Amino acid sequence: MARRNDKKVDYFRPIRHLAVGCLVLALFASFVLWRSDTTRAERMRIAAVDFVVTNLEWALVPVTATVKLATQIQSYSVLQRQNRELRDELRRLKAWRETALQLEQENARLLNLNRARLDPALTVVTGKVIADSGSPYRHSVLLNVGRARDGIADGWAVTDGLGLVGRILGVGQRSSRVLLLTDSTSRVPVTIQPSGQDALLSGDNSRLPVLELIDAPDDVRPGDRVVSSGAGRVLPAGLLVGNVVLDRNGRLRLRLAADYDRMEFLRVLRSPPVEKLDAPAVLVGPLLPPVEAVQAAGENADG
Repeated sequence: MARRNDKKVDYFRPIRHLAVGCLVLALFASFVLWRSDTTRAERMRIAAVDFVVTNLEWALVPVTATVKLATQIQSYSVLQRQNRELRDELRRLKAWRETALQLEQENARLLNLNRARLDPALTVVTGKVIADSGSPYRHSVLLNVGRARDGIADGWAVTDGLGLVGRILGVGQRSSRVLLLTDSTSRVPVTIQPSGQDALLSGDNSRLPVLELIDAPDDVRPGDRVVSSGAGRVLPAGLLVGNVVLDRNGRLRLRLAADYDRMEFLRVLRSPPVEKLDAPAVLVGPLLPPVEAVQAAGENADG
């Protein structure tokens, strides 16, 4: 049995050899023609160059388009990077702008505290709000001033430069608690101007405390100015509290002059101590003799 030859016959090998030989021959002829210095060879070279360059313009279109596309992509990348850098810079500038606005507002509040006119007998201590110790049922804040360093005492009035905020209720060595006018336990005697009506400002855990115990409510109009009356020496007299408003139910309330949304720095007013009356007769007149002595003197006069 004859051995079977599994090797495949390559029919394209002679064609490849012929193509390689033709290519080598063409390259050699081109080299000889290109290196020749005759006039005819020069004309042939120029004609060949013109033919190739003219007919290759269409072939260079994709290359040119690719180069342009690459340039545009590179430009887009540069623009995207610059845009990202500008966004980051804008974000930083916005943060600086917010910081500048906060400092400007803080500076304005401090200037308002310095410009507010108060009773010359009152001295002040400026403190910073360090915490909001309130709740839905208790409205109060904590200040960083206390008894040890600043001599804060219970009952002293607290303002924000615009109006009355509340009063001190609870003092520690280095902090104190301010009971706000909106608290449900707050009661402050006030005077309504220009009618001169006395009233009691009662907090009800809302932004508009209630005006109660008014002698003549018909004389009070929305927009009337309300100041502390100083009755009972609870607070100094003449401190601006707010303006009268009328709610939907026709009840008189008060729109507070103090800005409760931006309480950062508050001013505690040192109230002068209340003078004790050691000799009440000076104010109320001389003491009367007992009734029995008066009756005995009358009987002796009749006898």
